[in-house]
Amino acid sequence: MGSRSHVRLVVLHVMVMSLLLSLGGRLWYLQVMNGAHYRRVAADNGIRDIIVPAPRGQILDDAGRPLVRNRTALVVSADRTVLLRQKDGGRAVLQRLAGVLGVPYTQLSDKIRLCGAGVTRPCWTGSPYQPIPLDDNADARKALQIRERQEDFPGISAQLQAVRDYPRTDGAGAAQALGYLQPITQEELNRRKGIKVTGYSGVDLIGRDGLEAVYDGDLRGATGVRRVLVDSQGRVTGVASEKPPVSGGNLVTSLDAKVQGDVESALKHAIDAAHKRGDPADSGAAVVMDVRTGRVLALGSYPTYNPAVWTGGISQSEYDGLLNKSKGQPLISRVTQGEFAPGSTFKVSSLPAAIRDGYSLHGTYGCPSSYMVGARAFSNFEGESGGDISLHQAIVMSCDTIFYRFAYEEWLRDGGNHPVKNPKDPMIKMAKDFGFGKRTGIDLVGESPGRIPSRQWKMDYWDATKGSDCKHGKTGYPDVAKTDPARAAYLKQMAAENCVDGYVFRAGDAANFSVGQGDVLVTPLQLARAYAAVANGGTLWSPRVGKAVLAPNGTIARRIDPVKAGTLPISQKVLAYMRSAFADVPKSGTAAGAFGGFPLDKLPVAGKTGTAEVWGKKDNSWFASYAPADNPRYVVVAMVTQTGTGATTAAPAVREIWEDMYGLRKGKKPDLPDGKVPDRLPALASDGTIVPPPGFGEPAEKTPASLPSHRRKKHK
Repeated sequence: MGSRSHVRLVVLHVMVMSLLLSLGGRLWYLQVMNGAHYRRVAADNGIRDIIVPAPRGQILDDAGRPLVRNRTALVVSADRTVLLRQKDGGRAVLQRLAGVLGVPYTQLSDKIRLCGAGVTRPCWTGSPYQPIPLDDNADARKALQIRERQEDFPGISAQLQAVRDYPRTDGAGAAQALGYLQPITQEELNRRKGIKVTGYSGVDLIGRDGLEAVYDGDLRGATGVRRVLVDSQGRVTGVASEKPPVSGGNLVTSLDAKVQGDVESALKHAIDAAHKRGDPADSGAAVVMDVRTGRVLALGSYPTYNPAVWTGGISQSEYDGLLNKSKGQPLISRVTQGEFAPGSTFKVSSLPAAIRDGYSLHGTYGCPSSYMVGARAFSNFEGESGGDISLHQAIVMSCDTIFYRFAYEEWLRDGGNHPVKNPKDPMIKMAKDFGFGKRTGIDLVGESPGRIPSRQWKMDYWDATKGSDCKHGKTGYPDVAKTDPARAAYLKQMAAENCVDGYVFRAGDAANFSVGQGDVLVTPLQLARAYAAVANGGTLWSPRVGKAVLAPNGTIARRIDPVKAGTLPISQKVLAYMRSAFADVPKSGTAAGAFGGFPLDKLPVAGKTGTAEVWGKKDNSWFASYAPADNPRYVVVAMVTQTGTGATTAAPAVREIWEDMYGLRKGKKPDLPDGKVPDRLPALASDGTIVPPPGFGEPAEKTPASLPSHRRKKHK
């Protein structure tokens, strides 16, 4: 027994000694070999990084007037991860918060849901690790209750934050052009490594549309970092280091708040007048552009909306309303995204195409009431006849049959239904030379390209749709037949024909093309650029809304220069002839009635009306213009759907815009002093306020450009 006990004691001693040696070796490794590393880790455990938000820059008009700015608000936010860690998923906390804020519990619980399939708004589109705003304009007394009773509201914060504000300076909305902000998604945080989550829900946003999206990098600024020392209880004991935030730059645009406001007003007046006549007039657009540079002064789109609807979260009904066709889809910019048949305004391209194809500029041409294109008669508007006239008069009185003839004869020379190997297609090629059928390159997102229906386009379209056409050619359109039997019969016949040879570019396609009908689609911006090119002598500009970015210290961070996109392949002789014809349209042509009593001697306006037919609907009204006709400076284009001729609705709207721009109405000061836009950028004064260029008055409100408004008061 004694021998065995001795053996056990020896084994025990060996084991203890082995453990002591192992422990000693491990302590030596930790303290000597890795001591420096763990000292750093221990120090880091006592330091916390706090991300300090950078105020987002303003968006200003050409004179420094604010179009988008920041206001300070008390924002109540919820940390979703903290709430979900609680036993009841944060339900009790949200119920107490609902009582303080005076809102239903479900309103708060819905807002912290993550958006996804089957989840209706309101819901959270951003990262699940960001604070989610529940109230973006909280009452100070309620916010104080939350802050003083933090133990009752774990995961809830109430902080002063900068909130985006849309002041509608001088009536300027420009909602579709300005864009809006939305929370950063987790995917974007993963992709855009330079963006840091600040913990301020009003700051962790990115531009989703318009200028806010295009110039997000300039407006965003750079967040700061404050490193604070904390004790074992997590209490702050000091500041280790601090890197202050850098405010976002202020975007100066070429938009003029006064012109923008009056453009929106004129468009609304025109649509209201159409409604009084009983016309549907369900949408419209207007654009003002500098013909010399391509800079955009105004972009009006109807219907429109208030971009503040995005602030603090949008409800499902509000979101659906922005995209609802029955409500006009106000989120869409009709200027850059709307595609419409241009009607006779398209002759700006068809006339030089005919000249390039060999027709005489100074020839005389018959303008009968109708012209036979193959076996079908194509008529002038309301069957009018003009006799033998010049091309000048063809533009002034808007004779369609002359252009039908040009198009049909050109189509025949190209081989008709069986085209030659390399057809000339003069009108199609000229339209593309004018930039139709492709994006202008404007600095806004989502621009539509329009459509130039070439022979290749017809073939591609037929390949893509012949299956559907063959089906409908046999079965018809039973749903349409319930409400409109005549239209259903027409659609069935067309579908049957297209099933067989819909790829053929027919004579009727060519004739319709020449007067901006059929499958031709343009945007109002494309048409404005085309008329600007004629007015300025042939230069096609890629339009720009952004003008410059001002750094927070007032220096110019960068200029946004106009971009020349091309030159029209038209001689100066032909351009001068076209300008002469356009100048007579408001004097004695189709727009004479709309411009009756207008002081054309003070401001000669040149332009062209357009009446575009739409199957089953009223005609769309167009008027494209520029002025002064003898020394063009600006182009103004307006379009209103379902309201009749160009002279009925669009031309009066354009007239109103010119009157407001130049102060031609009694008691109305001109939007543009001496008809000029600022040739200098606004500047920042020593106190941070924005100073307008000389001669352009004061901004609507003198506030520093880049500081949050709760700090601005200290500088007044």
